[in-house]
Amino acid sequence: MKTFREYAASAAMAAMLCGLCGCAGMSQRGQNTAIGAGVGGVAGSVLTGGSALGTLGGAAVGGVIGHEIKK
Repeated sequence: MKTFREYAASAAMAAMLCGLCGCAGMSQRGQNTAIGAGVGGVAGSVLTGGSALGTLGGAAVGGVIGHEIKK
């Protein structure tokens, strides 16, 4: 039986993959920012046990890191 955390992680990953489909017309920097925010949000959620503040903080940090890659 799956726990709530496993369901939340699966749902977040599915939402991120669906969101990445809309990145086709974006610049490389925009794609990196979106991917970084998605990965950071999932990581922040997992590390803080599903905390909304941890998810938002992870998304913000991930977005900044993704934006700065290959500057």
